[in-house]
Amino acid sequence: MNSPLSSPALTLTADSNKHINYQLNPCNYITQVFGAQLPVIPTGFFNVHMTKGFIIQPHWHTNASEVVFVISGEIMTSVFNPFTQQLMTYRLTPGQVSVLPKGWFHWIIALSEQTHFLTIFDVPTPDIVYGSDFLKAIPPEVLNRAYCVDEENYKQAVAPLQESVILGPPPGCVCGDVPPSAQGIQYPHHGGHQAATSFPCPSHGQVYLHDYDGQPYNRYPYSY
Repeated sequence: MNSPLSSPALTLTADSNKHINYQLNPCNYITQVFGAQLPVIPTGFFNVHMTKGFIIQPHWHTNASEVVFVISGEIMTSVFNPFTQQLMTYRLTPGQVSVLPKGWFHWIIALSEQTHFLTIFDVPTPDIVYGSDFLKAIPPEVLNRAYCVDEENYKQAVAPLQESVILGPPPGCVCGDVPPSAQGIQYPHHGGHQAATSFPCPSHGQVYLHDYDGQPYNRYPYSY
């Protein structure tokens, strides 16, 4: 059996800083080391930097359990327990961990500025099902038939979900009734392996949109 350890090109090190998985702005981004970056690794991790009020969107993993380890700042993890039908929520500070079992629906919210944490998996390539993809794929008539949800209201609610949302809020989202005034700041488009840019980071109580020219606005509904 061929093993990565027997390869003449064997390497036992990798730099997660060089592999950007997703970047919303210079203060909210995710880097990674998985099997693609380090073939010998039996596990893998996301290296996450976030500012207060941002969220890793609700999602689940079909093939992996996950451990969240906080390096700096404070976060809140929430996971739905399918056996008890309860939402299990934990506030974590540096050195603390939270386990997110395989297949359990979960999300993570940054409660402080300059939050830094790792999400470590028990497989080298985790599968991810994003809540945004699931929501936009459900035909409105199915929700109407199953739960009596108004079809037009549902179409309007999921309209901002034009692509997978990894760090929320999604592109073009306006929280509250008044959109930010169209002046001042350009926001970069996110994407895998995007180079870092020199745009300003949110201050306390603010969140930036990307793909939108405007001023920062108060985040909603999370206010810690």
